[in-house]
Amino acid sequence: MLVLVAPGQGAQTPGFLTPWLDLPGAEDRLRSWSAAIDLDLVHYGTNADADEIRDTAVAQPLLVAAALLSARQLFPAAEELVRTVGATAGHSVGELAATALAGVLDDDTAIRLVRARGLAMAEAAAVSETGMSALLGGEPESTLAHLEKLGLTPANVNGAGQIVAAGTLAQLAALAEDKPEGVRRVVALKVAGAFHTEHMAPAVVALESAVASVEAADPVVPYVSNRDGQTLTTGSDIVTRLVGQVANPVRWDLCMDTFRALGVTALIELCPGGTLTGIAKRALPGVKTLALKKPDDLEAARALIAEHSSAAGLGA
Repeated sequence: MLVLVAPGQGAQTPGFLTPWLDLPGAEDRLRSWSAAIDLDLVHYGTNADADEIRDTAVAQPLLVAAALLSARQLFPAAEELVRTVGATAGHSVGELAATALAGVLDDDTAIRLVRARGLAMAEAAAVSETGMSALLGGEPESTLAHLEKLGLTPANVNGAGQIVAAGTLAQLAALAEDKPEGVRRVVALKVAGAFHTEHMAPAVVALESAVASVEAADPVVPYVSNRDGQTLTTGSDIVTRLVGQVANPVRWDLCMDTFRALGVTALIELCPGGTLTGIAKRALPGVKTLALKKPDDLEAARALIAEHSSAAGLGA
């Protein structure tokens, strides 16, 4: 079974969309989305520097646009995606891309919502000095207890020995000086706030307003939720969870447990891929993984899809 996943904030790098604009229709699609949300995605994906694309209000729409752009290149016909993909999920903001891939929202609506999400979370992050740090290694139980002692939230429980802590900069500084037992490294992330914590409560209110008029279809591809790894079957439930998720931890470890239970044999991470495939290689041994970084990766991805489809008896 093939799983299609979309990365979260922090995966972006300067110029990462430049080679994708050479593909037929790609630049036109990006410019259309840019006009719809009053944000120049072409500029930010090609010429902007690292500080510019670190801005939450920029990074989030840019990442969802990149995931959708690469997915539509990989699956030009929606029917092929539905026939081939066994489940889809996104890490944090990547969930907005996953809702479109699952058929819950159309691409344009997903782009508009992620723009509202990014602006709301940027505004919430500006209230106080907060951030996030990744902890590599260690045992989950002792790490979680240590974070609680420091007043930090385990905002991302990613599995494969990785937990991301979030809180004030003072709390994160204390963590860097006092690592949990067994943790090899504490790495400050290039994000602008303590996402998926109580610090994002104001963004929940803003998003509730943004989704009020959205019509959500039920998924046509199984959709796995960040909240608890459950496979959801109704569009309204998915949209409700998207709103609340900005102030609650991402349980990517539970998503991977669900992939395993569903019988995952291959996992493709959409552009800008790398982070989630890295986790999967450690947490899902034996599962074939591929990260879409550049258009050159599309051929290998199509070969993986064909191999998977043939093995599953679905046909190419």
